[in-house]
Formats: sequence, C-alpha cells, structure tokens
Amino acid sequence: MNAARTMSDYVDKALNPAEDEVTESIERYTAGLPSSGFLAVAFGAIGLSLVFQMFGRGKWGNFVAQWVPTLLIMGVYNKLVKLEDHDQRHRAPQRIVAGPAAGGSPGN
Repeated sequence: MNAARTMSDYVDKALNPAEDEVTESIERYTAGLPSSGFLAVAFGAIGLSLVFQMFGRGKWGNFVAQWVPTLLIMGVYNKLVKLEDHDQRHRAPQRIVAGPAAGGSPGN
C-alpha cells in the first residue's frame, strides 16, 4: 500500500468541475508569485503595525497586524500548489504489468 498521498488523491474532479476551473485559474496566476514574497509582505505588515502602535494609532496597528496570519497562510498554500504541480510533472507514469512478473498466469 502506498502511504504517500497527494492533494489530488482527495479531490474528486467529477463532483464539482466549476470549482476546479476556478481553482486552476487561481493556481496558474499565483504560480508566478514567489512564496518568499508572501513572507516579505507579512514581515512588512508586522513592521507597519509596529509603526502604527508607536505613533499612537493602536486600532490601525491591530488592524494591520491581523493581515499577517492570512498572508502567511497564502504563502504556505502557494508553496503547496507549486510542490503538487512539481510532483505531477515529474512523477514517473505507472505501468500495469500483467503476466508472470505480476503474479498472473500467462495462460489465463
């Protein structure tokens, strides 16, 4: 039994083809963005939040600070999409072998 599973093992494209079209278009668009870009923007949001806090704009500082987890999750998603795409393109095609090598009988 193959213990290594990918995201595509859990997605049934026949259930909702419209979702897959939307998802594929988003993934194509975000594939051009570097995952480290999301990290940089998240750190920028942390810095901007600190600046707001230092200048007495606490509510704005809290508002900007709430962007950080979202940006980090978007970066993780972007990285996972790229890894999944890489796996699909570089995975060797599986061949089904019949006959004596596969434990079958050549006469059947």
